[in-house]
Amino acid sequence: MQRTKSGTANTGNLQTVEERGRRELPKPNTSAHTPRQPWTLGIRRPDMVSVSITKRDRKRTSRGGGRIVQTRFVVNFREPRTGRRKQLFYAHYKDAVSMRDTLLASFASGTYTGVDPNWTVGQAVAYWLQNRRNEVKNTTWASYEQAARYITGPFLIGSKEERRLFAMHGKVPKGGDVVPMLGPVLVRDLVTADIRQWHKLLTAEVSAYTANVAKKYLRAALALAAEDYHAKIPLMPSRLGRGRTRPKKLILSPEEVGRLLRAASDDVAQGIYYAFPFLAGTRPSEQLALVWNDVDLVAGTIHVHRAQSKDGAISSLTKTPAGDRKIPMSPFLLGLLSRWAPVCPTRAGEPAWVFPALGRKKGGLLSYANFRSVYWRPALARLGLPNVTPHSARHCFISTLQAQGVEVGLVAQLAGHANAIVTIGHYTQAVRGGAEALKALETAYGPTPNSSATIS
Repeated sequence: MQRTKSGTANTGNLQTVEERGRRELPKPNTSAHTPRQPWTLGIRRPDMVSVSITKRDRKRTSRGGGRIVQTRFVVNFREPRTGRRKQLFYAHYKDAVSMRDTLLASFASGTYTGVDPNWTVGQAVAYWLQNRRNEVKNTTWASYEQAARYITGPFLIGSKEERRLFAMHGKVPKGGDVVPMLGPVLVRDLVTADIRQWHKLLTAEVSAYTANVAKKYLRAALALAAEDYHAKIPLMPSRLGRGRTRPKKLILSPEEVGRLLRAASDDVAQGIYYAFPFLAGTRPSEQLALVWNDVDLVAGTIHVHRAQSKDGAISSLTKTPAGDRKIPMSPFLLGLLSRWAPVCPTRAGEPAWVFPALGRKKGGLLSYANFRSVYWRPALARLGLPNVTPHSARHCFISTLQAQGVEVGLVAQLAGHANAIVTIGHYTQAVRGGAEALKALETAYGPTPNSSATIS
């Protein structure tokens, strides 16, 4: 092994003096008119900071029993504020070089913003919530905020009603026990065992579902802290168990949906209202927010890009960014909408809703409560079908497409899911174009009137 003039071992491109990234910078001007530099405030001087790249090979045993070599490129440096050694791992050498150069530039300019060593889990969760604020609907963000309270605490051991009063008024019942949860824990001190015990507590006191949702958000918050500020985070615990198995959502069978669609074909006034979600797979909030400008009867597509909130307000955001999508129409759905468009009522001063109210406020915005009580439930009752929820039509749409052999990635795209894991894990019970997939849906539902018969 050769030695360089500086005494550094030269083992190839990875450990030369140049690759170690040590750069001599001019000493700062200490005149009275020069602002104080970062290193005068307790941060190491940039000309004292060294950033190196090393290569690390680790041997692993694959599931098949074979031996594999996992190569990682490690960026090594000391945190200027604390002097602690830090390591950032990359699968590709070019990414490690890019990070090394970025660190050196930030050290030299005094703009380095490493994670505060006293950052708590509560602060990391708050940073994640702030980052998501304008990316999702208000109602979705509110659900994030509610679940985050289970992470940060404090948490009252007690009944559901006692926890509600504690959350609203801070009222602790006599003999009540308040647990701080993970909020006050420093991110650097958080270990996997802490997360496991926290998850077990939530599972025992609330439910396994709530614990798993909160863990998902905790994982996202810690991952964002690691990505943006290079915070060292622990592994998430495995083998936590799912708790009690939740019953599957009740959905109509393809034969029952076929009966409903044939009835909708004969029901000119309201048929489109209860047939639509089975044929488009939209959420009820997305269906009720559609206007005719979103429907292209020539191209045969529907653009979903807004949703109705629980208070009836129309949001320009769907539940998640993946919800903004274009859905192709099957021939049957195209026929129903083409028949409905000329007779659909409108109301002065309001958008041209595809599914407006038909009663006293004819042509106005239809609320979810009225949609369910006036159009949905009566249709099911007339046909002698189970009283399923409007959202179950979305489950039926997704499950039926998968049963017909449509690729899960395409199903996720049509349903507006960010990834196929959601489609498989929450909706499936039991690449070609979207239009072909919708034809498979009609095949599963059985004989339905063709588009020309529907329009007439």
